[in-house]
Order: sequence, then structure tokens, then C-alpha cells
Amino acid sequence: MSSDIYAFVLVASRNMKWMLTIALILSSVTYYPGKVTAQTRQAATTKQPVQPTKGRTSPQGRTSRPVFVLPKTPARLSPISGRRTGMGSRDNCPAVTTALTALVPLREEQKVSKQTDKPISAIVGGLTTSVRPTFWFYVPYTQDLTASAEFSLQDSAQNDIYRNAIALPPKPGVIGVSLPSNASLQVGKTYRWYLKVRCNQQQTASVPIYVEGDIQRVNLDSRMIQQLGTAVAPQQKVAIYAQEGIWFDSLTMLAQMRQKNPYDVSVAKDWQSLLRFVNLDNVATAPLVK
Repeated sequence: MSSDIYAFVLVASRNMKWMLTIALILSSVTYYPGKVTAQTRQAATTKQPVQPTKGRTSPQGRTSRPVFVLPKTPARLSPISGRRTGMGSRDNCPAVTTALTALVPLREEQKVSKQTDKPISAIVGGLTTSVRPTFWFYVPYTQDLTASAEFSLQDSAQNDIYRNAIALPPKPGVIGVSLPSNASLQVGKTYRWYLKVRCNQQQTASVPIYVEGDIQRVNLDSRMIQQLGTAVAPQQKVAIYAQEGIWFDSLTMLAQMRQKNPYDVSVAKDWQSLLRFVNLDNVATAPLVK
């Protein structure tokens, strides 16, 4: 091969390599933007999962249980301390797992005993807006015992507003005691209530097992009237009463809903939550007995 031909082939070969290199570069530059564009479009059209918003409730209902707020201490009927639970065994009554219990808040006073360094007095009771409220008690004693029960309500002068025998339930559980048409509460006055159980019918002077406390009737203010007026579901009204510290109304509304819908899990949980707010866990799951 002559030198001229060899030189020509060598130059041509080098040019082909450059041309191939340039073609590959141009090809990659043309393809890459297209790939990036496709990925960008795909990311823009991909739907992101909706995250639930905490602390919001749906228009159909609530997502939280009622919260009871202990109100300002009402005027005391007397300096005598209230009693939320009865003695475990007294007056020939049989021993029970859970004592006679009034379903009301308990507030221990700051005054303490020098010997025990513990509160020696407690305020038992709560507020109501009702003329004739219902009082609720857990009663462990049943009608098959030779026992009797009595509920009484007195004013500040210890005059009876109402006094009547109460039938013991067929099984341990929560009972309600409502005032009749001839007994009523006046706004701003505080009353003292008692529930006494006697198992020794032969000795009237014996000390019964009992619970006692205060109740005061209050008026609704305009703000609360408006809130109750706009509330749709009964459980919303329960929550409003509880938030305002009106114990008897909130508990009675829940009890009525439980009696009407005994298998409603949401109502049962509201009932348990409300009792646990005032440290009544031990009777929170007890059945309601008519």
C-alpha cells in the first residue's frame, strides 16, 4: 500500500471515531430531557394520601368523650362532711365487694388532721338545673335480703323536702331516685340528701349503712342556653353540661340514654368516662337496674 493511501485511511478512520463520539453525545442530550420531563409530569399527577386532621370532629358526631370540669365550690349546707361510700359491713348487712356508693363528685377540703396528715372533711355532691333531679347510687344489697332502704332530702333547716322507702334492686347495680311532683328544688339553695340501708330490722336505733351529700340548683346562663340550643345530638348536650360542671344533669341524660339504648357502645363509654373523671372507676361498668 502506498504511503498516500495509508495516510488517507488513517485520517478517515479518525474522522469516523469523532463522528461516532459526537453522535453519541447528541443522542444522550436529546434523550435525557425527555426522561426528566416524563418523570416530572408523573410526579405532578400522582395523588398524595390525605392525612387525617387531629382534633377535628365530623358534622355527624364527636370523636371524644365528655369531660367533667369541677365547678367552684357551692355554699355548704352544713359543716358536716359528706359521705360518698358507705361502710363495708355494718348493721348485720353482709360483706360486699363494692360498697354502697353515691354517683357524685367528691372534693377533699384542704383542712387536715394533725394526727394523720390527711383531709378530715370532704364535699360530696354537685349542681343541677332541674326542679326535680334524679339521684344515682350503686347499691350492692338486693331485695332477697331482710333489709330496707330509705331516701331523704332536707333543706338548710333540716326540714324534710322528701322522704320515702326505696326498693332494693333484684341484683347489685346502679339505681336512680327521682323527686316526685310534690317536691322541688329552688334556685340558689343547697339541700342535703341521704340514702340509708338497714339490715337489722329489729333495732331501729342501730346505725345504718348510708351515703350523704349536697345538691344545689342553678340557672343556665345565656351562653349555655345558646350552646344547648344549637346542639343536635343528645351526647353533645351531655358534653356541654359536663364541661360546665353541672353533674346531675349530665349523668341523668346519659343514664336515660343507656336505659333507652342498652346496647349502644358509644353511650356506655361516655357513661364510664364521666364516672372515671370523678374517680368512680369501681362502679363505672356496673349495670343500670330499674
